[in-house]
Amino acid sequence: MDYDADVTPVFDNLDLDLVVKVLTHTLFGPFFIFFTPVFFFFQGSKLTDPLVVYPSVWFVVVSVFWSIKWCSRLYRNQGNFFLAPPRFDWGEQIVVITGGSSGVGELLANTLAVRNVTVAVLDIKPIVTENYNITYYKCDVSKWEEVEAVAKKIQKELGDPTVIVNNAGVVQGKSITDLTAEDVQQTFGVNTMSHFWTLKSFLPAMIAKNQGHIVTVSSNMGISGVAQMTDYCASKAALNIMQEALRYELDKVHKAPSIRTTLVCPGRVDTALFSKMDYPESAFHKFFMPTIPPVTVVKNIIQALDDQHSQTIYLPFYVNAQPYIQHLPSFLRDFAQWMTKADYSMRNFVKISGRREDEKTE
Repeated sequence: MDYDADVTPVFDNLDLDLVVKVLTHTLFGPFFIFFTPVFFFFQGSKLTDPLVVYPSVWFVVVSVFWSIKWCSRLYRNQGNFFLAPPRFDWGEQIVVITGGSSGVGELLANTLAVRNVTVAVLDIKPIVTENYNITYYKCDVSKWEEVEAVAKKIQKELGDPTVIVNNAGVVQGKSITDLTAEDVQQTFGVNTMSHFWTLKSFLPAMIAKNQGHIVTVSSNMGISGVAQMTDYCASKAALNIMQEALRYELDKVHKAPSIRTTLVCPGRVDTALFSKMDYPESAFHKFFMPTIPPVTVVKNIIQALDDQHSQTIYLPFYVNAQPYIQHLPSFLRDFAQWMTKADYSMRNFVKISGRREDEKTE
């Protein structure tokens, strides 16, 4: 029998995230569990039978867990137990995306444009698109003067942005002793300082209206450090704590709690940024630590905007465990680091995205 070469076995797409998704809607889903004891009861089991008691107890435990999580979300977002937030009007949004000419930023810009959203892309190279409602602004987001000038232009031509997606990023892939001063300045300029520049430019208008959404694209490397990524890890870790401090500043200082903040911490995304790293290809790593496509990140960002909730998004599922691994005994922490092979992934790294003029002659 001949098989189509383009068809891949179903197990090639099986990973931990898919398993978790199924379990969330079955074994850990209150709606699904509720009918288990009901089924056995109507099959003739007594209320005191283990087949009814144990699933009922599990239903209560799971329900309490999801209830606490739901209440926590409502509290963080000043929600109402009975009323949902007003529907998000996509047609009224003006979205600024840094690093929007490639990778996740490009896909997000084009996806939002299809929803009739006005999009402003800030990048050093133009975005390739056929969408009329995407406006490109050449800008080195690591430089305050350029961001300030472009911000004034955007506000004059498009209006005050309602959503800021700070997505621009660069990676050097060098040990700390091999990093040049230009490397470090570029890493922190693009990965960290650009967030401050866009917020300084656009946040005051959001505060005045007590409305808006700030999406910070960080990385799981901002949670755990790895070899040959000192500058990158440090620049992303700064974003994580900046986002937390910003949340409290908006709530307590500016009295603008309705401005939402979303922190996105993805693992390896299948874009040019990390395309030349030695990412493990074993069945173990593909299952537990899969590379995620850009569309997965974009879907989660759009869902966060639609939900109008402040939140932290960890992608894929294994990233949820990283904050807790830091508290393990050192030998277990090092074992986990060894299992990921992360300290060896940048040995043969080649920088593709964000090459400077002084690097192009190398």
